[in-house]
Amino acid sequence: MKPTDIRDPNYFHKVVDCQWACPAHTPVPEYIRLIAAGRYSDAYLINWKSNVFPGILGRTCDRPCEPACRRGRVEKEPVAICRLKRVAADYKDDITARLPKPVEKKNGKRIVCVGGGPASLAVARDLAPLGYDITVLDQDPQAGGMMRTQIPKFRLPDSVIDEECGYILDLGVAFAGGKRVDSLKALLAENWDAIFVGCGAPRGRDLDIPGRKEAAKNIHIGIDWLSSVSFGHTTKIGKRVIVLGGGNTAMDCCRSSLRLGGEDVQVVVRSGFEEMKASPWEKEDAMHEGIPIHNYLVPKEFTHENGKLTGVVFEHVKAEKDAKGRRKLVPSGEPDRHFPCDDVLVAVGQENSFPWIERDIGIDFDEWGMPKVDERTFRSTHPKVFFGGDAAFGPKNIIWAVAHGHEAAVSIDKLLNGEDIGHRPLPAVEVVSQKMGIHEWSYDNDIAGDKRYRVPLRDKVVALKDIRAEVELGYDDALAFKEAQRCLNCDVQTVFESKLCIECDACVDICPMDCITFTPNGEEAELRTRLTAPAHNLAQDLYVVNELKTGRVMVKDEDVCLHCGLCAERCPTGAWDMQKTLIEMTQAGTACRSRA
Repeated sequence: MKPTDIRDPNYFHKVVDCQWACPAHTPVPEYIRLIAAGRYSDAYLINWKSNVFPGILGRTCDRPCEPACRRGRVEKEPVAICRLKRVAADYKDDITARLPKPVEKKNGKRIVCVGGGPASLAVARDLAPLGYDITVLDQDPQAGGMMRTQIPKFRLPDSVIDEECGYILDLGVAFAGGKRVDSLKALLAENWDAIFVGCGAPRGRDLDIPGRKEAAKNIHIGIDWLSSVSFGHTTKIGKRVIVLGGGNTAMDCCRSSLRLGGEDVQVVVRSGFEEMKASPWEKEDAMHEGIPIHNYLVPKEFTHENGKLTGVVFEHVKAEKDAKGRRKLVPSGEPDRHFPCDDVLVAVGQENSFPWIERDIGIDFDEWGMPKVDERTFRSTHPKVFFGGDAAFGPKNIIWAVAHGHEAAVSIDKLLNGEDIGHRPLPAVEVVSQKMGIHEWSYDNDIAGDKRYRVPLRDKVVALKDIRAEVELGYDDALAFKEAQRCLNCDVQTVFESKLCIECDACVDICPMDCITFTPNGEEAELRTRLTAPAHNLAQDLYVVNELKTGRVMVKDEDVCLHCGLCAERCPTGAWDMQKTLIEMTQAGTACRSRA
C-alpha cells in the first residue's frame, strides 16, 4: 500500500466519524469539549455556523452522527450528541452581539427563496452577510416551514423556532409571509438574479381503498392534520384513533392524538417493527406513552355507516424473498382483522408537488415528476434556478435540508461572481499538537466505561394534558458534563513520524484495541487480513507509514482506534503525537471563490 497522505483534508475528516456522518459536517467533538468546559455560547456558535439551527436540531435531528460515534466501539450506546447540542442552546448567553450584522450597502444582486423552511433559511443565512438582497416567500405567516407546521410543540416549542429563525431574519433578510407562489414563470419575470426553491414535500400520500370517499370526513392526511393542529385549527379528535404508517410523521400523529382526546390510539404498519422508517427513539417515545404498534397489516377497506367511519379492515401479510432475493410482502392466509375507530390519520409517506412550476420554462423533470437537479451544485436545468431540501430529492430531514442550503449558497455565490459553480471548495483543516508534557495532553484522554445518561422527561400524566408542554426537559449542566465526558475526542488524531521510530513495538503492546501493526507491506486486501486484529471495515481507511529502518510499514486501523493516546504516552522517542484536527467546511464567500 502507498503511504497515507494525511495532508488530504478529507482523510482526518473521515476519521472523525460523527462529523463525517453529519450532512452539515458539524465539528462535534469540538463543541462537546466546550460544553464540558461550561463554554455554552462558544459551543452554540460552532453549531450555528455549521447546522444553523442548534436549538431546533438539538430536539429534532435525525442524528446520523450517533450511529457513527466511536463510543459505539466499546459500548452499546453512542454519545448523546443531539441532546448535547440542545444543552449549548439552552445554556448559552445572549449571543446576538456575536452574530453577523446586517449589511447596509448591498452588492446589487437579488435572490428569492421560495419556502421559509430550513433549506431556504440556510441559503439566506449564508448569503445575506455577503451583501445579497434576500427575500424569502412562504404561504404561512411565520418563517420555519415544516419545522413550525409539522413538528408537534411538545417536541419543539415555538419559542425555539422564533429565536433561531429570528437570528437569520435579523441579518436583513426580507420575509414575505402569507405569500403563496402560484407560478415560477411569473417569478422568473421579476428578474431575480437567482431563485432557490426550498418548498419541501408538501403533499402527503393518500390511500385509494374502498370506503375512502364515503368516510372522508374522519380520514385525515397526516402532515396536513399536524399543520392544522400546529396552527390551532384542530383541537380535538375521536376517542378511538388509528394511525397508518411507520415513519416519524406517524409517531407525531399518534402522540398528538393522545393529547387531543384520543383514548385508544393505535399505530398500524405494513412492515415489520425493525423495518419501520421512524427513528428508534421516536418509536420508544410513542410506546412509553402507551401506544401499541401493530405490524404486518395492510389496510384493505375503510368501513362506514351512513357516511360515518366505523373502522379499518386489514389483511395480514408476511415477508418473503423472491427468486432474486428481494424482500416482498405476501398474504399470510390469516383472517382479515377489523379495527374499530372514530378517526384515521394517514401517514404513509410524502411526495413532492410542483403544479406551480410550468413545464415550458427550461426546467426538466424526471419520470417521477421531480426536477432534475445536480447533486453537487443543486442547480436545475435552468441556469438561475436552484433546489434544496425535500424539494430537491424528496423527503429527508432538517439537517439534510441545511446541508443542501449551504451547497446551494456556494453555487449561487460563485454563479453571481462569474465562477464555475462545479468547482467546489475544499474544507479548511487545522492540525495542532496537544502535547503539554511527556505524559500530559490538553484534552481528557481517559477511557472509561460510562453508560449513556438518560434525558429527563416531564411526568407522563402532566405531559399528556397539554399538547404544547415540552416532553423532554433536557440535560441540566451536571448531566451535560457527565455525558460530554463520554466523548472519545476522535478529532485528536494519532500522527506517526517514521524517522523517530525505533520499532520497539511498545505502542503495539499497550494499544487496548490491537489496532497498530508493524509488518511487511502488501496489497490492501491481503494486508488487512494479517494485522494484529484483522481490519474488516473497508469503509474506514488504514493509516500506512513507510520508511522504517527494517523496511516494514506501520499500519493502524482507523476503524477501531479510540484515540486514547496510550501509544503516544508509551513511545520512548515521541514518534507518536496526538494532534487535534479542526475541520470547517468552506461556505459561501470569498473563500469559496477560485479567484481568491
